[in-house]
Amino acid sequence: MPNHAHILLECIDGHSLASVMHSIKSFTSHEANKLLGRSGRFWSKEYFDRYIRSGRHFGSVVRYIEENPVKARLCTVPEEWPFGSAYGRGILR
Repeated sequence: MPNHAHILLECIDGHSLASVMHSIKSFTSHEANKLLGRSGRFWSKEYFDRYIRSGRHFGSVVRYIEENPVKARLCTVPEEWPFGSAYGRGILR
């Protein structure tokens, strides 16, 4: 998404969600700023997390994430969005 990201992850033992998010945001902000020729804050300090409670909940979260660019009118189907997990799945080339 142009103005936010969805990340579905599972923390392994010994790594808190806060430390994982700090690492992800630190690395990606450094790389994005380098690519864009800028410096300073890239991400907001906050993030929103959701605890996945079941397989069914997991499936609904995956669908929500994959449908997000469609709802934002960035593509017509999730498989067209090059930055998503559905990219290329089921599309004949």
